[in-house]
Amino acid sequence: MKLGIVGLPNVGKSTLFNAITNAGAESANYPFCTIDPNVGVVAVPDKRLDTLSEMYHPKKTTPAVVEFVDIAGLVKGASQGQGLGNKFLANIRECAAIVHVVRCFDDENIMHVVADTSTNVPVDPVGDIGVIDIELIMADVEMVERRIDKAQKAAKGDKKFLREVEVFSALKDWLNDGNSARSYLSRVDEEDAALISTSELLSLKPVIYAANLDEDGFAGYRDNAYYKQVADLAAKEGAQVIPVCAKLEAEIAQLEPEEKQMFLDELGIPESGLDRLIRASYALLGLISFLTAGEDECRAWTIVKGTRAPQAAGKIHTDFERGFIRAEVVSFDDLMACGSMAAAREKGLVRSEGKEYVMKDGDIVLFRFNV
Repeated sequence: MKLGIVGLPNVGKSTLFNAITNAGAESANYPFCTIDPNVGVVAVPDKRLDTLSEMYHPKKTTPAVVEFVDIAGLVKGASQGQGLGNKFLANIRECAAIVHVVRCFDDENIMHVVADTSTNVPVDPVGDIGVIDIELIMADVEMVERRIDKAQKAAKGDKKFLREVEVFSALKDWLNDGNSARSYLSRVDEEDAALISTSELLSLKPVIYAANLDEDGFAGYRDNAYYKQVADLAAKEGAQVIPVCAKLEAEIAQLEPEEKQMFLDELGIPESGLDRLIRASYALLGLISFLTAGEDECRAWTIVKGTRAPQAAGKIHTDFERGFIRAEVVSFDDLMACGSMAAAREKGLVRSEGKEYVMKDGDIVLFRFNV
């Protein structure tokens, strides 16, 4: 599953992407420097995995990963093909969730572009968010109209499609009022919400706002007027906002792990904004990690929240799922309290779980199987 990094031109998207992935996506002070989406596979920070590696001294350590796509800058009118609009909309449709980078700093040397790429306008975080939201919503209206038309034709042969016409017609009215499909789901029952979720609507995708501040603004972000505007909007939507300084994060990303921690300590920051953003993005996708540990490898495995033990085992190898017998599970906290797996077994903290066990984030597991 991918997360699309979106935003208006010159808000710091590519700078942030470079910092996240060290992929070196072209970054320059002019619109549309990211014409083809750059994809980066990023390790999910997990101190539990680091601790297991210190305990087991494995031959290798493999973190969980999340995939980010840096998508070309959007401008007002993209849903009608302005700028790189059509390409933008196609690329974002392939992503499971959105990281919306919002400019929260003033800099007369960096243009603030909304509609006309040759015109510089004042920074307006909430207005910027609105521009992208409206473009996504307008594109969704077209998709919903097509869905209604298709259901109306199908209803001539099967009356059950009349309900689909009714549901999507109501959604169309909601969208035409400038509201996202995401905000509509809470207004309908589970059955209608499930029906709406079968459509690939852009404004249905979950969002995290990355408030990109300059160094001074980042240091006191809670008092920053721009950040407050984004935070207030996110609170109303039930979305997350993560303060970042893309320029600073790009510098931090070049450092070795020990230097990075020293640099953060000097700034009085417990962890980088990017680490928080990556972990929040992972959670936004509904993903969790279970862990395996041994002398050969310590590894974090990615599963969807709610996955049962046999299917989790299948992430390691299909034979593990096919021949699943049981999962021997200990929580990370219990293992740390005991100091070793042997001690955890002695205290009866290593549980034997069967096929119906729902995996929990941070479970340390040994799967037993037979094929």
